[in-house]
Amino acid sequence: MAISFEKAFGIHPASLQIRAQNAEVIAGNIANADTPGYKAKGMDFKSALAQAASRQQTGMTRTNEKHFDVRTEINNGVDYRVPNQPDTGDGNTVDAQVERNLYLENSMHYQASLQFMNGKIKGLKKAITGQ
Repeated sequence: MAISFEKAFGIHPASLQIRAQNAEVIAGNIANADTPGYKAKGMDFKSALAQAASRQQTGMTRTNEKHFDVRTEINNGVDYRVPNQPDTGDGNTVDAQVERNLYLENSMHYQASLQFMNGKIKGLKKAITGQ
């Protein structure tokens, strides 16, 4: 009997990918904290994960290179964030403390998903070897 990794792992690989993209967005905000006129960006994790789940359920595949890849056409959830602080005069909306906290929170969620995936892999390995 074949093992279906999609059924075994579920949405967790997509969750890891979205968390990695979110880390890139937050890191970009931190890197541009002193850039005049830079607007902080944020990712809505829930909507991005819901889109990934719907793509996983529909199983859309590109059958011809001239077709649009719908998976890349869907918004990945990145948008400008509503600032928490008043404008400091240079037009920058990045609050470095908030971004650091968001990065730490995202990192903890990423590590938790990674540990879950490692547990699933260990369980599959035990099933394969008959332990």
